[in-house]
Amino acid sequence: MQKPAAILFDLDGTLADTAPDFIDVVNSLRQDDDLPPLTDDAIRQQVSNGGLALACLTWNVASDDPQAWPLRQRLLDRYEQLIGQRARLFPGFETLLPALEQQQIRWAIVTNKPRLYTDLLLPRISVHCDVVVCPEDVEHRKPAPDALLKAAHDLGLSAEQCWYVGDHIRDIEAARAAGMLSIAATFGYIEDGDDPASWQADRYIATPQALLSLLPE
Repeated sequence: MQKPAAILFDLDGTLADTAPDFIDVVNSLRQDDDLPPLTDDAIRQQVSNGGLALACLTWNVASDDPQAWPLRQRLLDRYEQLIGQRARLFPGFETLLPALEQQQIRWAIVTNKPRLYTDLLLPRISVHCDVVVCPEDVEHRKPAPDALLKAAHDLGLSAEQCWYVGDHIRDIEAARAAGMLSIAATFGYIEDGDDPASWQADRYIATPQALLSLLPE
Protein backbone atom coordinates (compact mmCIF):
# COMPACT_ATOMS: atom_id res chain seq x y z
CA MET A 1 0.00 0.00 0.00
CA GLN A 2 1.47 3.32 -1.11
CA LYS A 3 1.36 6.52 0.87
CA PRO A 4 -1.51 8.67 -0.42
CA ALA A 5 -0.88 12.04 -2.00
CA ALA A 6 -4.23 13.21 -0.59
CA ILE A 7 -6.94 12.06 1.79
CA LEU A 8 -10.53 13.08 1.07
CA PHE A 9 -13.07 13.33 3.88
CA ASP A 10 -16.83 13.19 4.05
CA LEU A 11 -18.14 16.12 6.11
CA ASP A 12 -21.12 15.33 8.38
CA GLY A 13 -20.32 12.40 10.66
CA THR A 14 -16.71 12.09 9.52
CA LEU A 15 -14.80 15.37 9.65
CA ALA A 16 -17.40 17.33 11.61
CA ASP A 17 -19.78 16.41 14.39
CA THR A 18 -22.75 18.40 13.12
CA ALA A 19 -25.39 16.39 14.97
CA PRO A 20 -25.70 18.88 17.87
CA ASP A 21 -26.93 21.53 15.42
CA PHE A 22 -29.48 19.14 13.96
CA ILE A 23 -30.63 18.05 17.41
CA ASP A 24 -31.42 21.69 18.15
CA VAL A 25 -33.11 22.14 14.76
CA VAL A 26 -35.33 19.06 15.02
CA ASN A 27 -36.43 19.60 18.59
CA SER A 28 -37.03 23.33 18.17
CA LEU A 29 -39.33 22.55 15.23
CA ARG A 30 -41.11 19.86 17.22
CA GLN A 31 -41.56 22.32 20.07
CA ASP A 32 -43.08 24.81 17.62
CA ASP A 33 -45.61 22.13 16.65
CA ASP A 34 -46.32 21.03 20.24
CA LEU A 35 -44.59 17.69 19.73
CA PRO A 36 -42.40 16.02 22.37
CA PRO A 37 -38.62 16.10 21.84
CA LEU A 38 -36.81 13.22 20.18
CA THR A 39 -33.73 11.64 21.71
CA ASP A 40 -30.33 12.90 20.67
CA ASP A 41 -29.37 9.44 19.45
CA ALA A 42 -32.42 9.08 17.20
CA ILE A 43 -31.56 12.36 15.49
CA ARG A 44 -27.82 11.68 15.32
CA GLN A 45 -28.37 8.44 13.42
CA GLN A 46 -30.19 10.26 10.61
CA VAL A 47 -27.79 13.17 10.08
CA SER A 48 -25.75 11.42 7.38
CA ASN A 49 -28.98 10.63 5.49
CA GLY A 50 -29.68 14.28 4.77
CA GLY A 51 -32.47 16.80 5.12
CA LEU A 52 -35.32 14.68 3.78
CA ALA A 53 -34.60 11.86 6.23
CA LEU A 54 -34.42 14.35 9.09
CA ALA A 55 -37.71 15.96 8.05
CA CYS A 56 -39.38 12.55 7.91
CA LEU A 57 -38.05 11.82 11.39
CA THR A 58 -39.09 15.22 12.76
CA TRP A 59 -42.71 14.99 11.63
CA ASN A 60 -43.06 11.19 11.35
CA VAL A 61 -43.95 11.25 7.66
CA ALA A 62 -42.92 8.94 4.84
CA SER A 63 -40.47 10.17 2.21
CA ASP A 64 -43.18 9.89 -0.48
CA ASP A 65 -45.69 11.93 1.53
CA PRO A 66 -46.67 15.10 -0.42
CA GLN A 67 -45.66 17.17 2.62
CA ALA A 68 -42.19 15.64 2.94
CA TRP A 69 -40.35 18.05 0.64
CA PRO A 70 -42.04 21.22 1.98
CA LEU A 71 -41.20 20.01 5.50
CA ARG A 72 -37.62 19.40 4.40
CA GLN A 73 -37.39 23.03 3.31
CA ARG A 74 -38.81 24.18 6.62
CA LEU A 75 -36.15 22.13 8.40
CA LEU A 76 -33.38 23.53 6.21
CA ASP A 77 -34.56 27.09 6.80
CA ARG A 78 -34.23 26.52 10.54
CA TYR A 79 -30.86 24.86 10.02
CA GLU A 80 -29.63 27.92 8.15
CA GLN A 81 -30.47 29.98 11.25
CA LEU A 82 -28.69 27.65 13.69
CA ILE A 83 -25.84 26.21 11.61
CA GLY A 84 -22.49 26.05 13.32
CA GLN A 85 -23.71 27.03 16.77
CA ARG A 86 -22.78 23.68 18.31
CA ALA A 87 -21.07 21.78 15.48
CA ARG A 88 -17.36 21.05 15.84
CA LEU A 89 -14.60 18.90 14.42
CA PHE A 90 -14.55 15.40 15.82
CA PRO A 91 -11.88 15.28 18.54
CA GLY A 92 -8.53 14.36 17.05
CA PHE A 93 -8.82 16.23 13.77
CA GLU A 94 -7.23 19.31 15.30
CA THR A 95 -3.96 17.35 15.42
CA LEU A 96 -4.57 14.97 12.51
CA LEU A 97 -4.91 17.62 9.81
CA PRO A 98 -1.64 19.42 10.69
CA ALA A 99 0.07 16.02 10.91
CA LEU A 100 -1.04 15.20 7.37
CA GLU A 101 0.21 18.54 6.13
CA GLN A 102 3.57 17.95 7.82
CA GLN A 103 3.85 14.73 5.82
CA GLN A 104 2.95 16.67 2.65
CA ILE A 105 -0.36 14.82 2.35
CA ARG A 106 -3.07 17.11 1.05
CA TRP A 107 -6.68 16.82 2.19
CA ALA A 108 -10.05 17.80 0.79
CA ILE A 109 -13.76 17.52 1.55
CA VAL A 110 -16.29 15.61 -0.56
CA THR A 111 -19.83 15.89 0.76
CA ASN A 112 -23.47 15.44 -0.19
CA LYS A 113 -24.23 18.53 1.91
CA PRO A 114 -25.53 21.34 -0.34
CA ARG A 115 -23.06 24.13 -1.09
CA LEU A 116 -25.08 26.78 0.75
CA TYR A 117 -24.83 24.97 4.09
CA THR A 118 -21.28 23.73 3.54
CA ASP A 119 -20.02 27.26 2.89
CA LEU A 120 -21.85 28.56 5.96
CA LEU A 121 -20.58 25.77 8.21
CA LEU A 122 -16.87 25.52 7.44
CA PRO A 123 -15.73 28.97 8.64
CA ARG A 124 -17.88 28.60 11.76
CA ILE A 125 -15.96 25.46 12.75
CA SER A 126 -12.63 27.03 11.68
CA VAL A 127 -12.06 24.73 8.72
CA HIS A 128 -10.21 26.16 5.74
CA CYS A 129 -9.86 23.78 2.81
CA ASP A 130 -8.76 24.52 -0.75
CA VAL A 131 -10.85 21.78 -2.39
CA VAL A 132 -14.46 21.24 -1.30
CA VAL A 133 -16.80 19.32 -3.61
CA CYS A 134 -20.57 19.51 -3.05
CA PRO A 135 -23.39 17.78 -4.95
CA GLU A 136 -24.06 20.86 -7.09
CA ASP A 137 -20.55 20.51 -8.53
CA VAL A 138 -21.18 17.17 -10.24
CA GLU A 139 -23.86 15.36 -12.22
CA HIS A 140 -24.31 12.48 -9.77
CA ARG A 141 -23.89 12.65 -5.99
CA LYS A 142 -22.48 9.88 -3.80
CA PRO A 143 -22.62 6.87 -3.98
CA ALA A 144 -21.65 7.70 -7.56
CA PRO A 145 -17.91 8.42 -7.84
CA ASP A 146 -18.29 11.77 -9.63
CA ALA A 147 -17.57 14.02 -6.64
CA LEU A 148 -14.54 12.01 -5.52
CA LEU A 149 -13.11 12.04 -9.03
CA LYS A 150 -13.65 15.80 -9.29
CA ALA A 151 -11.82 16.34 -6.00
CA ALA A 152 -8.87 14.29 -7.26
CA HIS A 153 -8.88 16.25 -10.52
CA ASP A 154 -9.01 19.58 -8.67
CA LEU A 155 -6.02 18.46 -6.60
CA GLY A 156 -4.15 17.53 -9.78
CA LEU A 157 -4.03 13.87 -8.76
CA SER A 158 -5.24 10.52 -10.02
CA ALA A 159 -7.89 8.63 -8.08
CA GLU A 160 -5.33 5.96 -7.18
CA GLN A 161 -3.29 8.58 -5.31
CA CYS A 162 -6.21 9.38 -2.98
CA TRP A 163 -7.91 7.75 -0.01
CA TYR A 164 -11.51 8.47 0.96
CA VAL A 165 -12.88 8.43 4.52
CA GLY A 166 -16.60 8.30 5.32
CA ASP A 167 -19.15 7.07 7.84
CA HIS A 168 -21.80 5.59 5.53
CA ILE A 169 -21.95 2.73 3.05
CA ARG A 170 -22.51 5.26 0.26
CA ASP A 171 -19.05 6.67 1.01
CA ILE A 172 -17.44 3.25 0.70
CA GLU A 173 -19.33 2.52 -2.51
CA ALA A 174 -18.26 5.86 -3.96
CA ALA A 175 -14.61 5.25 -3.09
CA ARG A 176 -14.72 1.77 -4.58
CA ALA A 177 -16.31 3.07 -7.79
CA ALA A 178 -13.69 5.82 -8.01
CA GLY A 179 -10.80 3.41 -7.53
CA MET A 180 -9.73 4.95 -4.21
CA LEU A 181 -8.80 3.19 -0.98
CA SER A 182 -11.96 3.24 1.15
CA ILE A 183 -11.82 3.89 4.89
CA ALA A 184 -14.88 3.55 7.12
CA ALA A 185 -15.05 5.97 10.06
CA THR A 186 -16.86 3.94 12.70
CA PHE A 187 -16.88 6.91 15.09
CA GLY A 188 -19.46 8.57 12.83
CA TYR A 189 -23.23 8.37 12.57
CA ILE A 190 -23.91 4.64 12.32
CA GLU A 191 -27.58 3.68 12.36
CA ASP A 192 -28.90 0.99 14.70
CA GLY A 193 -28.80 -2.35 12.91
CA ASP A 194 -26.20 -1.19 10.39
CA ASP A 195 -23.01 -3.25 10.53
CA PRO A 196 -20.04 -1.37 9.04
CA ALA A 197 -18.26 -4.70 8.55
CA SER A 198 -20.83 -5.45 5.84
CA TRP A 199 -19.70 -2.40 3.87
CA GLN A 200 -16.47 -4.20 2.96
CA ALA A 201 -14.32 -1.10 3.29
CA ASP A 202 -10.60 -1.50 2.70
CA ARG A 203 -9.81 -0.17 6.17
CA TYR A 204 -11.68 0.83 9.34
CA ILE A 205 -10.82 3.51 11.90
CA ALA A 206 -12.45 4.01 15.31
CA THR A 207 -10.87 7.44 15.87
CA PRO A 208 -9.52 10.15 13.55
CA GLN A 209 -5.99 9.65 14.93
CA ALA A 210 -6.08 6.00 13.85
CA LEU A 211 -5.75 7.22 10.27
CA LEU A 212 -2.10 8.02 10.93
CA SER A 213 -1.38 4.39 11.80
CA LEU A 214 -2.53 3.37 8.32
CA LEU A 215 0.11 5.47 6.60
CA PRO A 216 3.10 3.49 5.32
CA GLU A 217 6.43 4.33 6.92
